[in-house]
Amino acid sequence: MKRAENDSFSRCHPAVGIVFFLGAILFGAMIMHPLYILASGICALVYYCLLNGVKGIKTVAVLLPLVIVIAAVNPLFNHEGEHVLFQIFGRPYTWEALIYGASLAGMLVTMLLWMGCYNAVMTSDKFITLFGKAIPTISLLLLMVLRLVPNLLRKIRQLAGARKCIGRGAGEKSTKRQQAVDGMNVLSALISWALEGGVVTADSMKARGYGTGERSRFQIFRMTARDIVLLVLLGTLAAAVIVAIARDGTTAEFAPVVTAAPIRGLHAAGFAAYCAFLILPVALHVKEAIQWHISRSRI
Repeated sequence: MKRAENDSFSRCHPAVGIVFFLGAILFGAMIMHPLYILASGICALVYYCLLNGVKGIKTVAVLLPLVIVIAAVNPLFNHEGEHVLFQIFGRPYTWEALIYGASLAGMLVTMLLWMGCYNAVMTSDKFITLFGKAIPTISLLLLMVLRLVPNLLRKIRQLAGARKCIGRGAGEKSTKRQQAVDGMNVLSALISWALEGGVVTADSMKARGYGTGERSRFQIFRMTARDIVLLVLLGTLAAAVIVAIARDGTTAEFAPVVTAAPIRGLHAAGFAAYCAFLILPVALHVKEAIQWHISRSRI
């Protein structure tokens, strides 16, 4: 994405990016404490909007109602909890189930936002830089799989647009049968294109001597002093979060009543480390933006 190219964190060494996103995603999937989920959600939302601009804001506007829907629907199926808000069809609608649903929804949306940030920052060349030497075959396979779905979706739009241009596509007033036939035609063309592309790719790789010897690698990324400092900082903050997890500072229970580990003492230090870990990309982005505006004001 063009906006990601102007992001300070995106220009760091790929090792910094992979360490950050592994920490953000793994910690986000492990910790059910509401305050931790809220902190992760806010950081992911801000960074996603910084990377994607107006498009990111529109995506967030679609995802946020999802939290409300999941939180509201969960008590209809989960009736655990002591505090009954009201009855629906004779079944209790509990406060604990509502909070649990909101936490699950927040975790889901947060993971989606972090995944979106990962896709914008960790490009294919960065992935190959990290894993191309250690696991060349697997890294190439993973790269091809990860780019398969976006390529197929892009090709579907191209095929559908081309059919409409020649008057063969389904219009707004088309019947369900006509839309189904048009969809099958697009799918048939897509499969033919994918199979042909696979054969062409295989022939091209064979002609270039893939697999016949050790591959040479050109890397445009170099580890700098700033990258080393960021890696040490991320490692230190992650270690503090792991200590908080080991000391039950991130635990939370939602039945029969909502209870969560208090954020004080050593637990407060773990929570602060978690927030500092997640806010790092935003802090780098804001720092560079401030420096840019100061430089422009001096011209």
